[in-house]
Amino acid sequence: PPPPPPRTRRRGGAGGWAGGAAGRGRARPPPPPLEVTASFSILGDFVRQVGGERVTVRTLVGPDEDAHAFQPRPSDARAIGASAVVVTNGLGFDDWVARLARSGGYKGKVVAASEGIATLAMADDDGHGHQHAVDPHAWQDVGNAVRYVDNIAAALAAADPAGAASYRANAERYRGRLKALDAEIRAAFAAIPAERRKVVSSHDAFAYFGRAYGVRFVAPVGVSNNAEPTAQGVARLIRQLKAEKAPAVFIENIADPRLIERIRTEGGARIGGTLYSDALSAADGPAADYIAMMRHNLGTMREALGSAP
Repeated sequence: PPPPPPRTRRRGGAGGWAGGAAGRGRARPPPPPLEVTASFSILGDFVRQVGGERVTVRTLVGPDEDAHAFQPRPSDARAIGASAVVVTNGLGFDDWVARLARSGGYKGKVVAASEGIATLAMADDDGHGHQHAVDPHAWQDVGNAVRYVDNIAAALAAADPAGAASYRANAERYRGRLKALDAEIRAAFAAIPAERRKVVSSHDAFAYFGRAYGVRFVAPVGVSNNAEPTAQGVARLIRQLKAEKAPAVFIENIADPRLIERIRTEGGARIGGTLYSDALSAADGPAADYIAMMRHNLGTMREALGSAP
């Protein structure tokens, strides 16, 4: 019979051969994931998209929760203190994170994902139209979301240089999806007559969307997410609806639905559906991530605004 083939030896670590001393040739275990805290659910999704398997993300304000009314818990301060990176929106939206970071002993940089955005002013709450505050809802323009992603990728790479290439690659892939989404939204609204691109929403969260995509958003003066709907506020909104001749009014996932119910019964306004503004939906909902949220809002508005009155 022919002789058996020679044994093939596999080179191991430190110049030895596999099967020699214990431990030679073993792959190093992967590093533990980077602990990242994001202030609210939309930012948490951005961090997951960029960080991938190299990060674990804790979101302080979860799906369907209102960051404007958030009441931090002691456990939130401890979570920030144990984080390698803390990501906020900035622009006055989540300033409470800085206080939590101090009380939790966090020593790192608090990253403002909106850094570099061309901001919009927001009217004063007194109803006199004084323009003095910055509108923080910049993520509603998908072009701004690209900037958010770039800022988050840079922050993760600074905290974890070994993962920099991975973060850059993830960000580049996600950036491509965002640019396709941006083009999709622009094309959809371009097909709707300009006079019908008018939306009444329950609070003023869509100005960046309006600027980017040619839609006029009107929010009821004197009615906020935290306020009880009053007869005076409902009457003001009904007058506004009639004056604006808006095709529909939309409720938001973080708003008190009693306001819309009163408008439905007292004003006879057409309800166009639910828009997601400051928070994602739960995982089994229609807006479980940022791209799904924007597509849901687009479909809801297009159906209401594009149909005949």
